[in-house]
Amino acid sequence: MKPLAVTLGDPSGIGPEIVAKAWSRRKSDQIMPFFAIGSAASIQAVSSIPVVAITDPNEAISIFDQALPVWDIPSKETITPGKPNKAGAEVAFAALEKGVALVKQGQASALVTAPVSKAELYQVGFTFPGQTEFVANRCGIAADDAVMMLAGPDLRTVPLTIHIPYRDVLEQLTPELIISRVRVTVEDLKRNFAIPSPRLVVAGLNPHAGENGTIGREEIDSIEPAIRQLQAENIDIKGPFAADTLFSPRARATYDVALCPTHDQALIPIKTINFDNGVNTTLGLPIIRTSPDHGTAFPLAGKNKADEGAMVAALVMAANSAHNRQAYAQNSIDG
Repeated sequence: MKPLAVTLGDPSGIGPEIVAKAWSRRKSDQIMPFFAIGSAASIQAVSSIPVVAITDPNEAISIFDQALPVWDIPSKETITPGKPNKAGAEVAFAALEKGVALVKQGQASALVTAPVSKAELYQVGFTFPGQTEFVANRCGIAADDAVMMLAGPDLRTVPLTIHIPYRDVLEQLTPELIISRVRVTVEDLKRNFAIPSPRLVVAGLNPHAGENGTIGREEIDSIEPAIRQLQAENIDIKGPFAADTLFSPRARATYDVALCPTHDQALIPIKTINFDNGVNTTLGLPIIRTSPDHGTAFPLAGKNKADEGAMVAALVMAANSAHNRQAYAQNSIDG
């Protein structure tokens, strides 16, 4: 298979450090060969690992054991860890464009994106709520058809609504949205995660899942009709369940993914249970895309304190998903 493409994110954040540390674990964690995209200088500012510039992803395979291959995008200004600037944001934006392009062209097996600062990116022409929406756009997929899934060793969650104010959730949480996101989730649990018969649950929006309409009707008017439709399609989905009991160890053993009406309902349990190895992956795309489920952590940058666990997990998930999707496609042809 082709190597993985890994964007370094904001070069002043912890992206360069966690990518360098992940490369150092390539043998112990059996990490598939990858190449970084971004400022080579930003890696050298925080790490002493050997770095080799490449201009062809195929070069990464032979180089990977001895050095980290880097598709270098030089910054117009000096990169200082912990001090983001416009030039660094330009590099991050360019790296993201290049990474998506190379994976779409088949020159890399999957895309892994290190954290970016949206506040910095907005200053250089970035107009998307996040990297998820950007990647979907560049792949020709409507934002509503790209599904964010957070995954760790103990839990997978999908936020049904993402980067919107709570006051807008009631309007966006429609049966149509739920049905669309569930269909995408089921398909990619099969082809990316090799789960042939996914088990899904849906969290309620209101306390105690609405108490039969006494604490809100969103469960009755939006969630339950969607679940009935999906069950009619032979999808194994249950709910809505009270969100405050859905993430206990006993409950988690009964499902493969929990779908949550709001962003924080989905992210809080993941970051509580699997903070150091949680992964954000985008479902519904023609390419594989994963990312560590944390931010740029500018205060930690350059201090050798960043934990690379989530980046390692994102690399492993990207490689496994690429293998699984290839096998799924082959089985579909053979079948």
